[in-house]
Amino acid sequence: MAQGRGWEGAVLRLMRAKDFTFTVTRAEDVTPEYRRLRFTDGGLLAATGTHPTMWVRMWFPQAGKPHQRAYTLVDPDPAAGTFSLEFALHEGAASDWARAARPGDTIEATVQGTGFEEPSPAPSHVLAVGDPASLPAINSLLGALGTAPATVWFEGGGADLPFRTDPARHDLRRVPRAELVDRVKSELPALLAATPAPYVWIACDTRTTRTLGAYVRKELDVPKDRVHALGYWRET
Repeated sequence: MAQGRGWEGAVLRLMRAKDFTFTVTRAEDVTPEYRRLRFTDGGLLAATGTHPTMWVRMWFPQAGKPHQRAYTLVDPDPAAGTFSLEFALHEGAASDWARAARPGDTIEATVQGTGFEEPSPAPSHVLAVGDPASLPAINSLLGALGTAPATVWFEGGGADLPFRTDPARHDLRRVPRAELVDRVKSELPALLAATPAPYVWIACDTRTTRTLGAYVRKELDVPKDRVHALGYWRET
């Protein structure tokens, strides 16, 4: 199954990654630029179990070659062997495939590297920074951390994106892309000062994530085990 995937596929084989084939069962356009696909899992959930923010590597065809992109599982159902994926549509192999996907279509996927360690002590306040690409992970994270209040700085996307925030305890701050870093830097310190057990979670494009991750760790001195920063996509 993993033949022809280049050095990425070779490394994953050496790391004993597990391969699966997913089949599309339903397609839904949440917005013109955000598409949800439902899949049968090809045995994935029975083999691996589930955890919050769980993601898989999928192999999308482009110019005759497979290209790897990672996506977070939405509403995984181990008993039924199903889950959804949500695609923020833009240019690229993954979006092209998602736009055209119909029930019955299949795609290969690999599971290796995903994980989730719940912060201990439990967060007294979650401070998250994301964008449409990381919205499924934000929804999963907030659901996993229960009743903890959260502040979410969110860049881009329309008002009808499928947020699962609770206005009673989640402060969703919509921020233009050009202002995101400055807004977080101006507003985060006061929130950290008022929070005995913060948990900072950052998942934007690679450059923004690195900038804010370094700021939180080095300038605000938040311990590494209270910070998760992972670039979800790379600007081209």
